[in-house]
Amino acid sequence: MNRSYLLLGSNLDDRVKNIEVALYELKNSGIIISKKSSLYNTIPWGYTEQPEFLNQAIECLTSLNPIDLLRTVKKIEKKMGRKDTIRYGPRIIDIDIIFYNNIIFKSEELIIPHPLMHKRNFVLKPLCEIAPNFIHPELKLSIKELLDNL
Repeated sequence: MNRSYLLLGSNLDDRVKNIEVALYELKNSGIIISKKSSLYNTIPWGYTEQPEFLNQAIECLTSLNPIDLLRTVKKIEKKMGRKDTIRYGPRIIDIDIIFYNNIIFKSEELIIPHPLMHKRNFVLKPLCEIAPNFIHPELKLSIKELLDNL
């Protein structure tokens, strides 16, 4: 099984329910959720004229390869009603792959580690709760160190 860290976010409708439904759909897709952070209320990043987000980091185990994991989370987002809007705009659910094992993976569809994660408090804070000592495979710093450096 492969260990992956995902970040879930929602800022439309019932944010808590949206996160719960996303977790249910991930489990229904055969993904084992081994750790969950607390829920964090966070200010929008990028496009700030929108409601606050609710974010949660999870550690999960999966037999899916990185591209199939991406396709699975995109399918869940679509099933939950996510629409394409402006970049960094409001969304019912957002599921980002932050890490996959400790690999560096780059394709047209997907970049792992997530290329902006080390600049985002809303990613690092919940991730630090569940994986403070995980080492970023490119930056060679722990999640706790990345958060402290932010």
